[in-house]
Amino acid sequence: MDFIYLDHAAATPLDARVRKAMEPYGSDLFFNPSSPYAPAVRVRQAYEQARADLAHAIGGKPAEVIITAGATESINLAFGSIEGHAVIPVIEHASVRESAAKHPCTLVGVDARGRVNPDDIAKAIRPDTRLVSVGVANNEIGTVQPVRAIAAVVRAERLRRLQSGNTAPLFLHCDASQGAGQIDINTSSLGVDMLTCNAGKIYGPKQMGLLWAAPDVPLRPTVVGGGQERGLRSGTENVAGAVGFARALSLAVEGRKEEAIRLANLRDGLQNTLLRAFPDAVVSGHKKHRLPGHLHISFPHIDAERIVFKLEDVGVLVGTGAACAANKSARSHVLEAIGMPPELADGSLRLTLGRLSTEENTARAAELIIAAIRSEYDRIGMTRSSSDAGGGAR
Repeated sequence: MDFIYLDHAAATPLDARVRKAMEPYGSDLFFNPSSPYAPAVRVRQAYEQARADLAHAIGGKPAEVIITAGATESINLAFGSIEGHAVIPVIEHASVRESAAKHPCTLVGVDARGRVNPDDIAKAIRPDTRLVSVGVANNEIGTVQPVRAIAAVVRAERLRRLQSGNTAPLFLHCDASQGAGQIDINTSSLGVDMLTCNAGKIYGPKQMGLLWAAPDVPLRPTVVGGGQERGLRSGTENVAGAVGFARALSLAVEGRKEEAIRLANLRDGLQNTLLRAFPDAVVSGHKKHRLPGHLHISFPHIDAERIVFKLEDVGVLVGTGAACAANKSARSHVLEAIGMPPELADGSLRLTLGRLSTEENTARAAELIIAAIRSEYDRIGMTRSSSDAGGGAR
């Protein structure tokens, strides 16, 4: 590669092992899995094996997995299956916020580190609440949420309803798009009723996702037609995509612990180097509960978009936040939610490491980032970064 890639939270390259697993289903095994003849039956078997492998990777059963065209469709399927009030943290991804906006919805605030308090979730639940949705980790600042504690809140409310004779359902959905491959997303361990996962974030094919749903969740179709995927999202199955997704998720789960340690060490080294050069820079996200590969750092009075282009010119690719919002002029809702002042928020970079990251290229990226920031401070007439916001980690 002739570039250093620090935007793994936006997209990951297709793993060579995943590509190899997918290849037959785009060439010789091109058959429609719904056809009756033997070659098509073989393709159907491969598709169902992929579903079983996906289920195994997240601690579910094959019949509980619906394969979707990405995480956004999965989230829409989850929200489209409930009627009533929803509760979500204010920092959720746009796909969750827009889906929740179709219902009466309460947005729950977070602390300065981007972590939601389970007690605040409990207070937001109303008699007509049917769904609580929380992302396992924030895609901008990397803060990992207390999903297990929130699951306990949901269970307690269900028990209270049952004891009072109220049979109204209440479900917990978790968007694990940013967590798989770095932290545990086992459905039983998390205690959730529905879970979304995204192949494009774990070195699998883009536009492949899944929704795992417990048997008692009454899902409703989002796409009607031929009745595929239990009638919930009709359309000829993407067999190559499903096989690749299953291989990618299996690899991510198998190597999770070792990769998390490696990424955390690289991330901490990068963070320390940048803070030594710019003591007034601010690192956002929870110090302890943060994705290993995430570093969100803000430089006071800097225009981050200029830095992104400066870095691209020298072969370093970075982001400023969610990729799907990068072309919008609105300030990050996540940074507003954690109380970051505009002069700091506008100078924010999201540096996310992954399998393309090494000690050598991460160290080189740090040098180039420091040079770009210093050049920008020189341009605006500041000899060093300074801000009333203070420095260090939030």
